[in-house]
Amino acid sequence: MSSSPPRSLRLLAAHLWPHRRAVGCGALLGLLGGVGTLAEPLAAMAVVDALADGSPLGGLLALLTALVVGGALVAGLSSYVLQRTAESMVAAARDRLVSHILLLRVPELDRLKPGDLLSRVTSDTAHIRSAAGQALVDSGSALLVAVGSIVLMAWIDLPLLLVCLAVIAVIGAGSVLLMPPIRRANERSQRAVGEVGALLERSLGAFRTLKASGAEQRETVSARAAVRRAWRDGVRAAAWTAATHVAGVVTSQAAFLVVLGVGGARVATGALDVSGLIAFLLYLMRLTGFVVQLAQGVSGLQSGLAAMRRIDEVERLPVERRGAAPRRGAQAPAPASVSFTGVSFRYRDDAPPVLRDVTLDVPAGGLTALVGPSGAGKTTLFSLVERFYDPAEGTVSLDGVDVRDLPLAHLRSMIGYVEQDAPILSGTLRDNLCYAAPDADEAEVRRVVALTRLTALVERLPDGLDTEVGHRGTTLSGGERQRVAVARALLRRPRLLLLDEATSQLDAANETALREVIADVARTTTVMVIAHRLSTVVDADQIAVVEGGRVRAVGRHADLLRCDDLYRELIQAQLLDA
Repeated sequence: MSSSPPRSLRLLAAHLWPHRRAVGCGALLGLLGGVGTLAEPLAAMAVVDALADGSPLGGLLALLTALVVGGALVAGLSSYVLQRTAESMVAAARDRLVSHILLLRVPELDRLKPGDLLSRVTSDTAHIRSAAGQALVDSGSALLVAVGSIVLMAWIDLPLLLVCLAVIAVIGAGSVLLMPPIRRANERSQRAVGEVGALLERSLGAFRTLKASGAEQRETVSARAAVRRAWRDGVRAAAWTAATHVAGVVTSQAAFLVVLGVGGARVATGALDVSGLIAFLLYLMRLTGFVVQLAQGVSGLQSGLAAMRRIDEVERLPVERRGAAPRRGAQAPAPASVSFTGVSFRYRDDAPPVLRDVTLDVPAGGLTALVGPSGAGKTTLFSLVERFYDPAEGTVSLDGVDVRDLPLAHLRSMIGYVEQDAPILSGTLRDNLCYAAPDADEAEVRRVVALTRLTALVERLPDGLDTEVGHRGTTLSGGERQRVAVARALLRRPRLLLLDEATSQLDAANETALREVIADVARTTTVMVIAHRLSTVVDADQIAVVEGGRVRAVGRHADLLRCDDLYRELIQAQLLDA
């Protein structure tokens, strides 16, 4: 997704607008410091004239000292105000970007690389500092002071100024031509940094698999290649930036030498006083310094604009409109019914369909199991209920209402969802249990802990519920993580409980215990279970056999054994007694 420079400037202006007063204050201070700088050569000129005339120097020297010291203090205060404002802008941009990313629709996040998103939040937003801090405002101040210098230089000696400007224009034109390459080089550099983050995120996300597969060297080679590309693009950007610096230095030196030669000749002919030449040279030094500062500011601005385009790419992605979530009631809510009517779905337009004309009614209350081979579309059905995705055809209804007509926050507040890999977040055990119900009281937490057979775990942990469980729950076993995930879902008091392979990592004893928990919950809640271990669902009120994206049979265990070949094969494959 591309964006033109004018759009990037509008985006930067939008980020600047909330801080306009602080930016204006910093710009005003910078301008005052520039005005003081403009007055210094005039004071120096007066000192030289006083030396020639034998006039008193005390007052003039005091004035010159005050201008120098005062200008430095004002410039320092301006720099602080602008840098502080730039940091506030970076913080606001990160806050806005993080909030947007967390509201992204699941299909949008599926096609993005988490590491690249992290790079945009951390690295790209930092480039706003260079664009919005000294770069943008200093460039404006430098431009105003440069204009003032030119006016005063014209007042001192107009012919000498015209010669000086001709030299600056010829060499400065080259600097202007360097701006587009700098912008493109910065874009490539920032994109390459994002690739490094994406590669590292992939490796850390499967760190144990990486170790067990002996893939450290291969991943290191891939990461080094990405780092090398980032280095190469960064060096290219630095080279273009250095070229602008060289152009600025050459401009400064060439202009100084030309003015010194031509000005000396004019002093020799009496067309210009020595004090005037000194003042002119002082203005020239400031003017060329401001030109270099302007070039550096424009270079920093190009870097910031490139970052703005990458940030804007994320901010333009569609997000979910959640609405307000209802408060949890004191009493357990009534179970919900679920209906799939003619549902078809594919993950991408060019991908084969995952679901084909699925029709299934799940009554309120009781246990409904989805069984079938891997890849049949069972988890996708859960994703459609949660509205992680919307069906291409057909409707998914909750209590007879199309889920697309329900506010997302309201819909999801009625559902407890246990994913297949039962993710555990960094933090304490209590944090994980209360993640979906942060207002749950101690009695509720203890009840769910006992219900999911986690009491022994809580007693074993050194700080009980307040024990840190490590990154992704590394201090817990696979079965403990699954039971924590189930407890987390139950603590929400859902009307519909979705369990995706919730017993896959449990031993026989804990599996039996959790089956009893699920059976107990199913008396007051609608429970839908995806199961490959069919021993866990043979007592279900309803079993749906899913194959190739279709529901081929629905019934109880005994009925399916008689009438459905696939179900009978699945049962026999697991050596269950019919």
